[in-house]
Amino acid sequence: MSGLAAGPAATTVVVPETAAAPEVRVRPAHVRPPADRLFRGAARGSGFVVLTMMTMVGLFLALRAQSALAADGSKFLTTQAWDPESHDFGIAGVLTGSVLIALTAIFFALPLALGTSLFISEYAPVKMKKALIAVVDLMAAIPSVVFGLWGFFFFEHSSVGVTRWISKYLGWVPLLHLRVDTGEDSANPLASTSYYTGSTFIAGVVVALMVTPIACSVMREAFSQAPLGEREGAYALGATRWGMVRNVVLPFGRGGIIGGTMLGLGRALGETIAVYMVISMTFKIQGHILGKGGSSVSSLIAQRYGASSSFAISALMAAGLALFLMTLVVNFGASMIVARSRSGAESEA
Repeated sequence: MSGLAAGPAATTVVVPETAAAPEVRVRPAHVRPPADRLFRGAARGSGFVVLTMMTMVGLFLALRAQSALAADGSKFLTTQAWDPESHDFGIAGVLTGSVLIALTAIFFALPLALGTSLFISEYAPVKMKKALIAVVDLMAAIPSVVFGLWGFFFFEHSSVGVTRWISKYLGWVPLLHLRVDTGEDSANPLASTSYYTGSTFIAGVVVALMVTPIACSVMREAFSQAPLGEREGAYALGATRWGMVRNVVLPFGRGGIIGGTMLGLGRALGETIAVYMVISMTFKIQGHILGKGGSSVSSLIAQRYGASSSFAISALMAAGLALFLMTLVVNFGASMIVARSRSGAESEA
C-alpha cells in the first residue's frame, strides 16, 4: 500500500516541474547563416554611423559656439535680447517661443492625427484606405515653404475672428489672455487686425499641419498591427466597434501614439521656414500665444545668419547647440517612454 501511495505522489511532484521548465533555445554563432551575420554587421554599422554623425554635429556646434559662450556665460540662458555686437544676447525668449510653438502644434496635431489614423485603420471602407493613405503620405512631402505661404496669405487673416472669440471666452487661461496695449478694444470687430497676426498661435497651427502626417503614419501602422484574434474576441463578447477600438486597438497602439506624438514634437521644435514666414520676431518671453509677436531658435538663425559678423555667427551657433540638445532630450525621453509602453503590452497581459 505504501508503494502504491508513493507512486501518485511522485507523479504529482514531477509533472508540474516538467511543465514549468523554461524552453531554452541556443543558437551558436558559428551556425548562423551568412545572411544573418551580414545583416547583424550592417545594423551595427548603421547605428555606429548615426551616433558618430550626431556626435560630430554636437562637437561642431560646441566648437563654433565656444567664443560666444565664453563671453556671455550663464547669461546666455536668461537674457531676453539679441545684440551680439554689444554682448547683450541670450536665448531665454527664443527658446521659450520654440517650446510654445511646438506645444501649440502638438495640441492641434495630436487629436487630428489620432482621429485620422483610427478612421483609416478601423472605419474607412477598403476601397478608400489606399487613397487616404496616399493623401496623408503626400502631405508629409509638401515643402514647408508652401505651408508658410498658406499661413501668411490666408490663415493669418482668416483666423482673426477665431482669435477674438478665444480671447473673449477663454481669456481666463493665462496663455490665452490677450491684452491690447494700443488702447483699442480687442472685442470690437472693426478694430485693427494687425495685433492678431504674426502670433505664436498662427505659427503653431501651421506647424501642426506639417507634423500631423508624420504622427498619423506612425499611429496608423501601430493600430493596423493589433491582433486579429483579440479583435474577434472582443466582438464575440458583444463589444461594439468603438468598444473593440477602445479596449484592444488603443491599448495595443499606445507605443505608436507616444512615438508619433514625440516625433512630431521633435520636428515642430526645429521647424524653420514656415515659422520664419509667419511669425513677427521678438526676443522677449511672451505671456500669451494669441497676440502679435513670437520667436523660435530656428527662425532666429534663418533671419540673422546672412548678415552676421563672426562673433554673431558664434552666438547663433550657441543657439543652435541649445536647440540640438533640447531635441536630443525630447527624443531620448520619447524612446524611454515608448520602451516602457510597447505596443501590445496591455493586450497580451
